[in-house]
Amino acid sequence: MRIAGFDWDDGNREKCQKHGVSCAEIEDMFSRAPAILPDPAHSRDEQRWRAIGQTVQGRYIFIVFTLRPADAEVPFLRPISARHMHEEEIQHYERQQGRS
Repeated sequence: MRIAGFDWDDGNREKCQKHGVSCAEIEDMFSRAPAILPDPAHSRDEQRWRAIGQTVQGRYIFIVFTLRPADAEVPFLRPISARHMHEEEIQHYERQQGRS
C-alpha cells in the first residue's frame, strides 16, 4: 500500500494514545507490511480498514484507519483508533502468519 503520509490531528492522536499506542508505533507498523482487512461494519460514511501487526518493539497492535482522499492515487492514511491486541488475537494473527 502506497501512502503520501499520515493525517494526524488532536482528535485521532489523543484517541490512539488513550489506549497506549503512540503515533510513532502506528507509523512504524505500517512500514512493516501489516495485515490489512476491510471493515465493512464501520464503513457507513467512509470506507474503513483494519490493520494488524507488530511494531519494531514486538508489540502487537490493532488499528482502524481510513484513506483520504479515498479516490487519490496515493492517499494519506488517517488512523481512527489503535489499541494493543488481546492474547487471543495475537495467537490468531500468528497462526494466520504461519508462525505457530
